[in-house]
Amino acid sequence: MENVWTARIPRINEPAPDFTAKTTFGPRSLQDYKGKWLILFSHPADFTPVCTTEFLAFAANYERFRKLGCELLGLSIDSTYSHLAWVRNIKEKFGVDIPFPVIDDLSMRIAHDYGMIQPGASDTSTVRATFFIDPAGKVRAMVYYPMTNGRSIEEFVRLLEAMQTSDRHGVATPEGWCPGEKVMVPPPATVKDADARARAGYEYTDWYFSRTEIAKAAPKKKKGGAR
Repeated sequence: MENVWTARIPRINEPAPDFTAKTTFGPRSLQDYKGKWLILFSHPADFTPVCTTEFLAFAANYERFRKLGCELLGLSIDSTYSHLAWVRNIKEKFGVDIPFPVIDDLSMRIAHDYGMIQPGASDTSTVRATFFIDPAGKVRAMVYYPMTNGRSIEEFVRLLEAMQTSDRHGVATPEGWCPGEKVMVPPPATVKDADARARAGYEYTDWYFSRTEIAKAAPKKKKGGAR
């Protein structure tokens, strides 16, 4: 059983598992988000305290995600009726509207396809799994948290901006990178380029380690070229 579950975990840079589902905003499918970034995230259960804090944070940052061309889509194995009751309760108790759909996955099909249910944590509840799906429908990042601890939505905004910067400029971003900071230049691929790196005009530490401003970044390369 464990091997079956492992085989179902999506892989980075491969197509995200397709789905069509009922949500609090009506039917939704993966195809509805083609051409946009999508953050698909699961939570263990409605009407739970940690999940409520996460939904409040996702709602507070919703417009930031949308300005980055990214939509949000929640999921748990609760019913649409439970989701509706919960988001209405959030509105009543916290004064916050939840501006994104939440999937009804009572069958647990989507949760299993995305590896959101892990037997070591629970046989019936989804862990805090988050998937970044790009405009081409490929999984670009996956983040898993335990059921007991809430995610950092601010980190998700940062990660989305970092991946979009890498795509646009063919660069990598260092630890904790935020927009406006220097990026990493892709390592040279030949001896000649390595010898010339010190004279290339970058902030040079060694042939494989150079930083630069975005405006001075190397021409865009295929994904995976910068590490």
